[in-house]
Amino acid sequence: MTTTYAVLSEGLEKRFGDVHALRGLDLAVAEGTVCGVLGRNGAGKTTAVRVLTTLTAPDGGSARIAGHDVVREAGAVRAAIGVTGQSASVDGELSGRQNLRLFARLLKYRGEVARTRADELLERFELTDAADRPARTYSGGMRRRLDLAASLLARPQVLFLDEPTTGLDPHSRNQIWAAVRELAGRGTTVLLTTQYLEEADQLADDIVLVDSGRAAHSGSPAELKARIGSYAEVVVAHASALGPAAAVLDQLTGTEPVLDHERRTVGAVTTDPSLTLPRIVRELDAAGAAAIDASLRPPTLDEVFLRLTGRGTPIKETAA
Repeated sequence: MTTTYAVLSEGLEKRFGDVHALRGLDLAVAEGTVCGVLGRNGAGKTTAVRVLTTLTAPDGGSARIAGHDVVREAGAVRAAIGVTGQSASVDGELSGRQNLRLFARLLKYRGEVARTRADELLERFELTDAADRPARTYSGGMRRRLDLAASLLARPQVLFLDEPTTGLDPHSRNQIWAAVRELAGRGTTVLLTTQYLEEADQLADDIVLVDSGRAAHSGSPAELKARIGSYAEVVVAHASALGPAAAVLDQLTGTEPVLDHERRTVGAVTTDPSLTLPRIVRELDAAGAAAIDASLRPPTLDEVFLRLTGRGTPIKETAA
């Protein structure tokens, strides 16, 4: 079956003076899926969203959203998308209901249609009880839900979420996650940029690891984890045992261990299917590296990112 792509970019380039934000970025997001775009601050995620949503013109390459070219058919692209940025775009002095009705009128909804659409979204995002309060009195999570509701007024084919849960508490984050799952279940294509690895693991069908303005690696969460094998991690009793434990993992895995002095942990990836936890424990005992815990488990996306991009500092593991 032929795959239809809701988001397709080839060789996107963008410079801001001496800063080369995008260096040939390729993306292919199938219709009705959630694509998580991961990377540190400065990796190019937000620049990519601005280009794909027609807010910034690319310097090179091409991109199509819902079949429309982002440069030549910018109007058609804007009609097909919804966007929720890093900061809420709602007016704090207006109530939640007034905000949505205002956005609805700007989208050419009239009279009762605008009111009905606003009320539907207030109920859908559990904001009905606070609908007539000024948005400035809303919690961070409520404002983000209101912002997301506003981006859905026109029933977009493609929804861009640029780090939508940054700064939210776990409860508010889970509410946003539930809303994204519901949208995807209804067939909306979602492109989600995030620094939170757990968020991408929970929501994304496919993931693109962006590094220095390029798509460094892509695949489903399971596929990316399978590429680097398993992760061995040891918690030592005393900081003095970190060195010997690192030497053991280095020898057993053949990869450079990562030390966390604050947590007194040593970890390393391994692609050796014959390596077992009992063997790790025996080697630690033989080296005199007193351990209080040891595990051999599938890697997290954070560990995948570090391994595949060769970076020594993790991006955020969770939004909590």
